[in-house]
Amino acid sequence: MAHAIRLAGWYGHRTLADPILSVLHLGCLWLAVGFALLGVSAVTALTQTAALHALTAAAVGTLVLAVMTRASLGHTGRELRAGVGTTIVYILVTLAAITRVVSPLLPGVEVSLLVISGGFWVAAFSLFVVLYARVLLLPALANED
Repeated sequence: MAHAIRLAGWYGHRTLADPILSVLHLGCLWLAVGFALLGVSAVTALTQTAALHALTAAAVGTLVLAVMTRASLGHTGRELRAGVGTTIVYILVTLAAITRVVSPLLPGVEVSLLVISGGFWVAAFSLFVVLYARVLLLPALANED
């Protein structure tokens, strides 16, 4: 609960126009969701699986891609701006997270959602490699300061 309150004070809604910043808020939101689901699972019949995947696949996956994109751009002298491709990476990891977290809550389609989630996950990280391999393999841009 404290994490959700702290997150609300960060005014994440003000970052929506800047995906490279808003994705960090989204990753932190997944932490709050994961801890909330963990609490609910402690007092109800809800399985802990959804909570654990909100903390791992969702929060960690989102934050890892967020930091990798920011660091790749920043450490190579490029502008910290998420282009269309990077924004698609963020959308794909978010879709992977959503489908993975809800899959144990929908037993009739759980396996299908797991396959879909895995596809989104692979697509997100594969697209990151395609977009950022050149950035990371070429020399950094010269600092003009």
